[in-house]
Amino acid sequence: MAALETIRTKFGIGASLIIAFGLLLFLVNPSDIIQTIQSASSKYDVGKINGKSVSYQEFEQEVKEQTDVREMLTGQSASSEQAQLQARDAAWNSLVDRMLVIPTIEKAGIRVGQQEQTDLFIGEENSPILASSGLFTDENGNFSPALVRQFMENVNADESGRGILLRNYLLNAVRSNRYSEKYFNLFTAASYVNSLESQNAISENNTTANVSFVVAPHTYYPMDSTIVISSAEIQKYYNAHKDNFRQKATRDIEYAVYEVTPSAKDINAQNTEFVTLYDEFSTTDNVRAFLQRNSDRQWSDTWYKAGDLRSVNRDIDLFVSDNNSGVSPVVQSGATFYAARIMENANVPDSVYVRHIMLTGADARHQADSLLGVLKGNNFSTLATLYSADTGNAVDGEQGNLGWMTQNAMIPGFESVLTAAIGKPYILTTIYGTHIVEVTKATKPLAKKKVAVFEKTSLPSKETYAEIYNKANVLAVRSAGKYANYKAACDSTGIYSRSLTINEGTDTYGSIGHAKEVTRWAFNNKPGKASGIITVDNNYFFVVAVKGAHKEGYAKVDEVSDNIKSLLYQEKYSQKRCQEVADQIAGLNSLEAIAEKLGTTVSNLSDVTFSISSAPTTEPSLIGAVAAAKEGVISGPVAGIMGTYVFQVNSRETGAYFTEDDAKAAQARIDSYHSQMLVPLMMDKTVEDNRARFY
Repeated sequence: MAALETIRTKFGIGASLIIAFGLLLFLVNPSDIIQTIQSASSKYDVGKINGKSVSYQEFEQEVKEQTDVREMLTGQSASSEQAQLQARDAAWNSLVDRMLVIPTIEKAGIRVGQQEQTDLFIGEENSPILASSGLFTDENGNFSPALVRQFMENVNADESGRGILLRNYLLNAVRSNRYSEKYFNLFTAASYVNSLESQNAISENNTTANVSFVVAPHTYYPMDSTIVISSAEIQKYYNAHKDNFRQKATRDIEYAVYEVTPSAKDINAQNTEFVTLYDEFSTTDNVRAFLQRNSDRQWSDTWYKAGDLRSVNRDIDLFVSDNNSGVSPVVQSGATFYAARIMENANVPDSVYVRHIMLTGADARHQADSLLGVLKGNNFSTLATLYSADTGNAVDGEQGNLGWMTQNAMIPGFESVLTAAIGKPYILTTIYGTHIVEVTKATKPLAKKKVAVFEKTSLPSKETYAEIYNKANVLAVRSAGKYANYKAACDSTGIYSRSLTINEGTDTYGSIGHAKEVTRWAFNNKPGKASGIITVDNNYFFVVAVKGAHKEGYAKVDEVSDNIKSLLYQEKYSQKRCQEVADQIAGLNSLEAIAEKLGTTVSNLSDVTFSISSAPTTEPSLIGAVAAAKEGVISGPVAGIMGTYVFQVNSRETGAYFTEDDAKAAQARIDSYHSQMLVPLMMDKTVEDNRARFY
C-alpha cells in the first residue's frame, strides 16, 4: 500500500486510474469487460453488415450523399419525410451492396474489371442504369451515349464537387448492377430441367382425377383431455424448429394516453370569433386575402359540382347545390365552424383536351402574338415542332398535344382551359414560359360553381393544455417510476390502460403517429419501470410502463411453448381422429355406408391434379393421397388439417392443355423467385439493421 501511495503522489490521478483499471482486470474476466465496452459502443451503431459495424456518422454521410444525388437526379429537394425515408433506404441498400453483396459474389469467382466498367460507361454496350437515370437524353428524349462521354470528360472541371459525386454514384450503381446481373445469370444457367423432369411436369399438370370423398370434420375445441403434450416433446420440437422462433427485440408495454382537445369553453370562444368575422367574409371584395388571414382553408380556383363539397361538410354542400348565389349560415361540426360564399357560376366540363406551344426568353410574348396571328387549325402541330420549347409532349402522335386535363391533373397556370372556347387559341403565362393554348375538345359541360369556404377549427387554450397535463401528471406521480404503482393507479382511478407489444421501429400507437419518443423510452428502460409524461406532437400526453422485454435472437422455450403445444396437439389429435375413423368404418365397402356411419354425406371433387395448378383450398394431404391411389378403390382414412378423409378415385383424365411452353414459363417463374431471394438469403444472418433506434 505504501508503494501505491508513493506512485499516486508522484504521478497523480492518471496513475491511479491505470492502477484501478489493472486491479479491475485482475478481479474481473477481461473478456467480460471487452464485451461490455463493445456492447456500450454498439448501442450507437446503426447496424452491422457482414461482421462490420456501421456507425451513425458513417450512415449519415451515406444518407447525405444519396440525398444530394437524388436532388440532382430529380431536381427536387429531399425535405419531406417520405423523401428522407427513401434516402435512408437507398443509403442502407448501398452499404449492403458494398459490404456484403459484392464481396459475396466475388467469393463465387465473379469479377467486374476496370475495362468492363469503362465499356459499360462509354463503350458500345452502355449499362441500362445510365439510360434509366434520365440524365443523358437528347432533344428527342432518347438516350445518348455521346452525352455520357461528354459528362465523363468534363466532370473534373466541376469545382462544386457535385459532378464527381454524381459520377461516383453512377459508377457504383453500374458496377453493382453488373455484379448482380452476372450472379443471377449464374444461378439461372444452373437451373437446368432435363427432359424427364419436363415430361413429368407436363404429365402431372395434364392428368386430373375425379374424386368422391367423405370427411369427418376435426373439432379442436373443447380440448381432448386424453391428449397430453409433455415438456420434453415441446423442447424437442423447439430444438428441431429453432429458426422458426427467431425474433426481433420487442417490449411488452402498457400505456395511458391523454389527448389534448378543445374544451366547451374553447369551442364557444371560437364560435364568438367566427361570428364576428362572418360579416366581413360575406361582404369583402377580396375574399382570397380574407381567407389567407383568417381561415384554415384557403381559396381554391376549383369548380364544384353538386356533391363535390360533401367531403368538406354535408350542410355546406347542400347549400351550394341548392343556391346560385349568397352566403350560407354558420355551420358547426364538432369543434369546426364553416361558412360558404358562392362566387361564380358557369357550365364547365370535367375534362378538356389541350395542346400548346411554349415559348421562352425575353421576346416570348411578342413571338406568341406573331404566331397566334398565323395559326390555323391544321398547322398547330407544325408550328409546335418549329417553335415550341416543350419537345417532350406529343400525345396521340402530334407535337404539342398535352392530352386530357382535369382539375386534379392540371399544369399549374392552365386553370383557364376549363372555361376556354373550343378551337380558339389564346395566350397565357406560367412559371414555365409563355404559351399559346388551344382546347380542341371537351366533355359535356356541367353546372358548377366557384366557392369560398371559410373554415376554422377550435384549438385548445393554455388553460385546457394545463388541465389535461395535470390529469396525466396525477398518473405519472402516482406511478412513481414503477409498473406495479402504475397498475394500481390505473385501477384505483378507472384510467383505461392499453397493452401493446412494440419493436424498435414502432412509431404509431393506434391512430397516433410520430410517437417514436415513446418507443425509445420503452427500449431504454427495464421491465417494471414506469415513465413520467411523454409528450407527442404537442397534442398527446403518454404515461408508459414496461411489462416485459424480449431480446433479439431466439425466443425462449417458455415464451413460445403455448404455440408449440397447440401445433403438437393438432398433430396428435389428427392422428387420433384418423385412427378413430378407421375403427368406425372397418368392414364397410361403400362411401355411402361410410358417410352414414360418420353422420355426414358424400362429396365430389373434379379436376384434382398433383401439380402447380392445384387448387390452394384443397388439403395437401388429400391431393397427395389421390395422386397415389388406385381407381375404383376406397382409400383412407387420410388425416388432414380440417378433417379426416376417406375417398375413391372414380376416374382419371389426361389432357394436353399444359404444354412444354407452359412448363418452361412455370420454371422461369420459379427461377425468378429464387433470384429475388438471393440477396435476402445473404442478409439473413449477416445483416443487423438497427436504424429504427435512430429514426
